[in-house]
Amino acid sequence: DRLRSRGLGDVYKRQVYKNKFLGNRIMNTEGLEMLKHRRSVRKFQTKQIETEILNQILEAGTYAPTANGKQQPVIVAVQNADTVMKIDTINAKFRKGQEHPYYGAPTIILVLSNPETIAPVEDGCLVAGNIMNAAYAVGVGSCWIHFCREMFETEDGKNLLKQWGLPKPLPRKKDYIIHVK
Repeated sequence: DRLRSRGLGDVYKRQVYKNKFLGNRIMNTEGLEMLKHRRSVRKFQTKQIETEILNQILEAGTYAPTANGKQQPVIVAVQNADTVMKIDTINAKFRKGQEHPYYGAPTIILVLSNPETIAPVEDGCLVAGNIMNAAYAVGVGSCWIHFCREMFETEDGKNLLKQWGLPKPLPRKKDYIIHVK
């Protein structure tokens, strides 16, 4: 009703019904149920995620909408135990009394955005949201952990970025995912 009052109702309906993935439905109810039931997980198994499943999760992040369709955020999947510990330690400096902010997860997925772009925070959040929803869809727990920007403003954080070859200007979706094993 609000859409109609702004003159957008008919345009919206045409776009939804012409969508080749949705056909004549407005939304897949299975997907809607998934969105309703996803919750943050703060207890993780020590074994690594299978590579195929991790790749599915990461790929979902690459399909997030971004400002001007630039697809500028970079996804860094860290599975190297020493690097996971280093990231955990850096992040803990920004949390009062929380020694292990990543809750012992053996894999950490970081989403980094270029602050010079039109909407870096929004772009990164959309990518992270897709990643968390995809993780739930394939049976993997996830949790939003904050202070990524602050972490990578520290000397230790800058050194990690340098090790990973970041920051560098990236063309659309090329090198969108970086694995650290």
